[in-house]
Amino acid sequence: MTQPQGFREFRFGWPVVLASAVGIGLGMSPLPFYTIGVFALPLGEEFGWGIDKVMAALLVFTASGFVMSPIIGHIADRFGVRRVVLVSLFCFSLSMMAFALNNGSFTLFMVLWGILGVCGAGTLPITWTRAVTGWFHERRGLALGIALVATGLFGSLAKLYAAAMVDAFGWRAAYVAVGALPLCIAFPIAFLAFRSVDDPRVADKAASLRRMVPLLEGSTSYGIPLASALRDWRFWLLAGVFVPVSFAVGGPIPNLEKMMLSKGFDVDDAVLLASLIGFSVMAGRVLGGYLLDRLWAPGVAAVILSLPAISCLMLQGTDHTFLSAAFAVCLLGAAAGVEYDLMAYLVSRYFGMRSYAAIYGCLYASFAAGAGLGPLIFGRIYVQLGSYDQALLAAAVAFVGGALPLLLLGPYREFGAEPAAVGGAARTAT
Repeated sequence: MTQPQGFREFRFGWPVVLASAVGIGLGMSPLPFYTIGVFALPLGEEFGWGIDKVMAALLVFTASGFVMSPIIGHIADRFGVRRVVLVSLFCFSLSMMAFALNNGSFTLFMVLWGILGVCGAGTLPITWTRAVTGWFHERRGLALGIALVATGLFGSLAKLYAAAMVDAFGWRAAYVAVGALPLCIAFPIAFLAFRSVDDPRVADKAASLRRMVPLLEGSTSYGIPLASALRDWRFWLLAGVFVPVSFAVGGPIPNLEKMMLSKGFDVDDAVLLASLIGFSVMAGRVLGGYLLDRLWAPGVAAVILSLPAISCLMLQGTDHTFLSAAFAVCLLGAAAGVEYDLMAYLVSRYFGMRSYAAIYGCLYASFAAGAGLGPLIFGRIYVQLGSYDQALLAAAVAFVGGALPLLLLGPYREFGAEPAAVGGAARTAT
């Protein structure tokens, strides 16, 4: 693999990275996921719902993502990511605000989560990263890390923002305030700055970039078609890996506020500790992206995704200081920080860009399966046992068990001048 040379690609690709960072940060991936813990408390008080019942909604949410992500990936590859992103941002924002209409019906609550998952699927990293990877070759890992870093930033700020809105105006107004963010902030930026490298409106800029970085020439058409990828053992290895990893990442994060309360922290400290997850995600994104450009990605991932097993073990029991809990939360955030950019990077390096969004979408379905079950299982274990310790132990095992098989992926593929099929124009890097 050629080592990156400076930051020349950012001269042309930075608007797409910026638009993607804001769009992903205010999209379906972090916004509902990071704020549900804040809303769970007032919903439980008003409607008498337990934490496990509220977290069960995430299963419906991620089931919608499971179904929609391959569909959205196929649509984005065929019709372009810009159209998908703009429509989805608008619909996602309105569907988030619709939670303010809940009158205590748990059925309505679950239906709204399903609608949110369908409407927001186009705001997942599937679409945004497809454009980013098209603009970058040498600094692809770093560009993806920066584009995805806002999940941590907006995740942390959204927790604090939602909590402040709930305290000041109640949970209904808070849902409207949180739901307005994608429409008022992400949509205008995406409309102005988000374009794929093959968009005719940026043809001159793309031509200049390709002259500067010859390896980028034609890269959006090289790679393995979806049908061939589905017959490739690497695809199924990645699909299998992301189920336990997403369970281990997705289980603790929405439960952090409740988990910290169960460890003896007061409400303010619990919310503050939970908000640290977002800032540690940011660090994990940038560090992970930097390392992906310089080292073998599966090796980087195996190390970073194994370390949070330590944080899960640290969070067991009740004898915690604020600093020890903060360290454990930040270590967990490092894993959450590498997951999406790792998936995007591995898809681009092992399968190419020809059917990138469709392949990413199918793999995201496996991620959604684990992420959907994680919060529900964590909440159910707490209700039944009065402690998160058994769930944390399971997450520690899942981190290590999910990370180590990545070492079997082998060298990256390189793609020749023609769109590749498995065993065809793709060749293994030496």
